[in-house]
Amino acid sequence: MIDNNFFAAATTDVITQHLLGHELLYQSSKGPVGGLIVEAEAYMGVKDSAAHSFGGRRTSANEALYAAAGTIYIYSIYGHYMLDIATQELDEPQGILIRALQPTRGLLIMQKNRPQGDFNLTNGPGKLMAALGINSLDLNLQPLTASPLSISSKRIQQPRKIIASPRINVSVGSWQMRPLRFYVAHNPYVSGMKKGEYDLDKYGWR
Repeated sequence: MIDNNFFAAATTDVITQHLLGHELLYQSSKGPVGGLIVEAEAYMGVKDSAAHSFGGRRTSANEALYAAAGTIYIYSIYGHYMLDIATQELDEPQGILIRALQPTRGLLIMQKNRPQGDFNLTNGPGKLMAALGINSLDLNLQPLTASPLSISSKRIQQPRKIIASPRINVSVGSWQMRPLRFYVAHNPYVSGMKKGEYDLDKYGWR
């Protein structure tokens, strides 16, 4: 299991890239479910115009970002739940949004949780949470190391190539075009990946 030091060992953008290929596992009431992280976005704190903590904004809703590195931050947008992990030291509100997973555990459970076929099952931040069966804020503010969620200590798969691009649905602000979204090139579970770019042999792994 990954420890909290991982999330404070480098800048948030570097940590985000390092997460690709690690396995995210959730011990759900129906059984273990999870997958390889294939897409994630970095949010760089008070200076980042797209971050929930931009300008030092601090509320009960985003308090998890100000907690110690490795704290779970779950929030809801239009009824869809999103999974963030806080990075950096206490009161330095940066974080990583997990955007897509390639399923490795409990596929049948995930398909029952979210009846979608093929790559549409977990190719987005709200989709993966629904597939995992996380439909509340119950895990918010919990340390990753003391929760039903865990991340493997090492990469399970090595990306052949990592792409950096602007984050999705960031439409305003000076950080709109910053390349802070990272994904495994040609992995079909990456959100918005075009079918013509799919690697259906190795899924973008070495």
